[in-house]
Amino acid sequence: MLKKQKHYVIDALLKQGNVATLSQLYHLTDVSSWKTKTPFASIRRILQENDEFFKIQPGLWGLSDYKQEILDKFAIKDETIINENEFTHSYYQGIIAEIGNKKRFRTFVPAQDKNRLFINRKLSEVITTDKCDFTYPEIVRFAKTIDVIWFNERNLPNSFFEVEHSTDFKNSINKFFELQDFRSRFIIVANRERNKQFNNIINASIYSSIKGIVMFKDYETIVKQYEQIMNYVENGI
Repeated sequence: MLKKQKHYVIDALLKQGNVATLSQLYHLTDVSSWKTKTPFASIRRILQENDEFFKIQPGLWGLSDYKQEILDKFAIKDETIINENEFTHSYYQGIIAEIGNKKRFRTFVPAQDKNRLFINRKLSEVITTDKCDFTYPEIVRFAKTIDVIWFNERNLPNSFFEVEHSTDFKNSINKFFELQDFRSRFIIVANRERNKQFNNIINASIYSSIKGIVMFKDYETIVKQYEQIMNYVENGI
């Protein structure tokens, strides 16, 4: 019997332990017999149209036959999947750290997050440094709680990221307020539906000194950047 295209995607997912990012599937799926000039688009269509696959997060897919096993592994209790859970937070921490690694920054996450899972690895296996001692102790105290930090070659912070999937942004923005004297990027990462809520808070007069330096990035934008940079690296460009 002729092997259908979806079975090649299933094979690729099985190789990754039943869970994989789109970027991984682009490179692990054998498309040599597909006779298409747009294999990545075909893979996305196959994932979206076939019951053998289910979406865990933007850019992350699993095999439906192993759905309960996958949900248990990531401690996801809600069938809606993309919801307020610990895995949502650590998944995006891992995505952001991976982007930073590919951009040749040193990447950091807080000590309490290191054992959380990014797909099939702990965050401690993704980041490249556990040091966050770039300035005075009273300022480092705030920095050490930031979800992800990218450090440049001079060991100074290039970017601070806070992943916000449930709270009202104020705690994260308050951290950025304490770090505003550094020539760094300050980025809130959240569901795009929360952009209006973010704008309402950042426009408060108390935050006028940092309004222009704190950015909002939605999950889908971060995942697309991850896919682009991973494909860029994998193709050796």
